[in-house]
Amino acid sequence: MYSVNEKRYETMVYNRCGKSGLKLPAVSLGLWHNFGDNSDFDNMKAMCRTAFDNGITHFDLANNYGPVEGAAEINFGKILKEDFAGLRDEMIISTKAGYYMWPGPYGDWGSRKYLISSIDQSLKRMGLEYVDIFYHHRMDPETPLEETMEALAQIVRSGKALYVGISNYDGPTLEKASAILTELHVPFIINQNRYSIFDRTIEQNGLKEKAKELGKGIICFSPLAQGLLTDRYLNGIPEDSRIKTDGRFLRESSITDEKLSQIRALNEVAKRRGQTLAEMALAWILKDGYVTSVLIGASKPAQILDNIKAINNTEFTAQELKEIDDICAGKM
Repeated sequence: MYSVNEKRYETMVYNRCGKSGLKLPAVSLGLWHNFGDNSDFDNMKAMCRTAFDNGITHFDLANNYGPVEGAAEINFGKILKEDFAGLRDEMIISTKAGYYMWPGPYGDWGSRKYLISSIDQSLKRMGLEYVDIFYHHRMDPETPLEETMEALAQIVRSGKALYVGISNYDGPTLEKASAILTELHVPFIINQNRYSIFDRTIEQNGLKEKAKELGKGIICFSPLAQGLLTDRYLNGIPEDSRIKTDGRFLRESSITDEKLSQIRALNEVAKRRGQTLAEMALAWILKDGYVTSVLIGASKPAQILDNIKAINNTEFTAQELKEIDDICAGKM
């Protein structure tokens, strides 16, 4: 029987999501990995309990998280029913749609048909009446942006989501989407994008600055670069690493001698700061207030506890920031 930690809100930092009234924990739990049919259910429950007991109120999913597609939502729905039934109002639950889910022309991308079908399926899998945030998961080059945004508006009007977000958009498309959603009076509050010391695409494509300008929050996934920004690869590639056992999102060919040298150099900076490399990598994302929350993935509860420590020191000196930039630029 799960007994919730009464002191769960005492140490977590909560940041306002853009100019909205919603606050998110500085660290959120993503269910992209380790919540599918190939994972241990008791371990999933332990990770959700550990997260919530330490102030992580936000749990992030998508319709296609698995394997198989939909499995993460089904498993999370079971956990909600068994452990969190009386705590729904203390939780932020988000899901997304935009990637392949079922055969045929209506199971992918960003049409009204696909998005509204997807939210209905997601709510059924999780056993929920609504989600707090519903995202369009990626830009659709063929569907008019107006159609996709109107679908998000309809989902909010129907009470199936409280807020909406967009994921994997660039700065110019974010601005267009924001204008449409503002005209439709839709509470669009957040962008979800990949961001890490090693992947600064949202700086290069203008999204980071544009989100700040428009008063929208940012939540970042893959903040540890699929594990590269941890101590896992300091001495090469472990046999039980995700690269060896999965290889879908991080390939062995990407771990060059140069990359390993960068990881080791960044680890030395982290040591001087009194942090692990993972803690420093998460703190680096939160350093300037642009990012509302970082999405961590985990394979066991201890990793969640380790990652939460990042919020204890998010301040960097100018020299530290320059050294990190120089390492990533190969100027060591």
